[in-house]
Amino acid sequence: MLTDIQIEDDRWNPADLAGLAERAARATLDHLGLDPDLYVVSLLGCNDARIAVLNAEFRGKPVPTNVLSWPAQDLAAEEDGEAPYVPDDTPQDDPFAVEIEEDGIALGDIAIAWETCMREASEAGKPFADHVTHLVVHGTLHLLGYDHLRDKDATLMETIEVAILGRMGVPDPY
Repeated sequence: MLTDIQIEDDRWNPADLAGLAERAARATLDHLGLDPDLYVVSLLGCNDARIAVLNAEFRGKPVPTNVLSWPAQDLAAEEDGEAPYVPDDTPQDDPFAVEIEEDGIALGDIAIAWETCMREASEAGKPFADHVTHLVVHGTLHLLGYDHLRDKDATLMETIEVAILGRMGVPDPY
């Protein structure tokens, strides 16, 4: 299993967050030529109150957001628009080199908020499952060093997201 899911808000259960996350994370890694069976992504299905606390603690923004990501490795490219570094998939003797989970190498953690996701999907007229799939792809790309702070990085990340989602049958979210 690629994804390790923790559900804090029971409203995620009928939405099959575990299934959506596993499919989205696998598609992301497959698209990038990485073996999904070597990695683990931890995902927290929470509510707006919980993600607002996390957003305040880690980003200094005490408001809800749709998704947050915490990469286990800093893989970001130095130059705007360059592809990030490839995650280290070779377990090493140094226990601090990479965090190795029971089922693979940890890419990092993602948190996703029920109310914000539901509201955004409704406002955009998108199926909830498609929006959640997009956000998990987006979060997984963040774990892999992709970002959207610089213009060329944003173009690269969005292009990859659209390609992955297209292969999954999810329309362009942008």
